[in-house]
Amino acid sequence: ALYLVLYPGLGRFQGAWNWSSAEQWRQEKARVDAEFDKVLRPYLSQDVRAVAADPKAMESGRRLYLTYCSQCHGSDGQGSRDFPNLTDGLWLWGGDPDQVKQSITNGFQAEMPALGDAVGGEQGAREVAHYVLSLGGRPHDPTLAAAGKEKYAACAGCHMEDGTGMAAAGFPNLIDEASRFGNTEEAIVESILKGRVGGMPAQAHLGEAKIHLLTAYVLSLSKGK
Repeated sequence: ALYLVLYPGLGRFQGAWNWSSAEQWRQEKARVDAEFDKVLRPYLSQDVRAVAADPKAMESGRRLYLTYCSQCHGSDGQGSRDFPNLTDGLWLWGGDPDQVKQSITNGFQAEMPALGDAVGGEQGAREVAHYVLSLGGRPHDPTLAAAGKEKYAACAGCHMEDGTGMAAAGFPNLIDEASRFGNTEEAIVESILKGRVGGMPAQAHLGEAKIHLLTAYVLSLSKGK
């Protein structure tokens, strides 16, 4: 009876102490975050690249990365289909410290519309795919690529005429080796016909100190590339 007076257990009655497991979790998290902040905040006054060169800081950064980032990007940072490789030095949204920090803090949402109708269906998509392959100097069919050059105009507004994209807007470079969805002929055809939707959730809730350390660790994975 005393328990049911003090704690929730009778319908919507919250108990005299107004206790909840959610509130207890929030209090415990705030206490732990405060302890983390004492350890990590000194790094905020240091340049990101200086932090990346500090072995002790990178050990903390690795633990943060394994907790918050490895589920998508892999424990080694090499990603997988749909999740970018963080070790190759090729960046969709820019790879300087401020841009990486912006990506972690605010996340991003990107979408490519289906362009099957614009390029003339599956055959047109295949021709454009071979033209894209030719832009990157990869194996392609010259005849199909020639036919796809004019149709590529439907793509050039975002990916630029030379296929180099536009990092500021998150439009992928089509001529480098990085590709979230694959850069084979079939993968490119699928992207053109069906479009793509991708994104990264914002991590602002981690706080400034953790994000600063994560930025340094992510840049360290690319080994200065």
